[in-house]
Amino acid sequence: MTDRDAVLAANAAYYRAFRAGDARAMEDVWADEDVTCVHPGWPLLEGREAVMKSWRRILENPAQDAVTRGEERVVVTGDVARVHCEERVAGATLAATNLFARTPDGWRLVHHHASLVAARFEPAPKRRLN
Repeated sequence: MTDRDAVLAANAAYYRAFRAGDARAMEDVWADEDVTCVHPGWPLLEGREAVMKSWRRILENPAQDAVTRGEERVVVTGDVARVHCEERVAGATLAATNLFARTPDGWRLVHHHASLVAARFEPAPKRRLN
């Protein structure tokens, strides 16, 4: 399995745990230390205890909407990898970045950041000056 494939598998495990509301599986995805997380509209959470507490609150919420992912783009640089993707939840689109670190136990999530996308940015068409 390539690093890219392994990172995509770790990212898929994160979203599987999220969809299933499985706090234990979510804990398995995250690294043991030096983790941070920014949920949409939340402040920066630092440290495994704070991050896992936030996930337990989210996953235990019976009204939590299902989350799907798409448009994954992966960049692997040595022992660090990032996945940029879209999350879709409750009809909204979020831009998400998941940062993974290679550990003795495989690729583990060390940072997640998701924020609402107000509108898709479409670059202006290139114009000729003459």
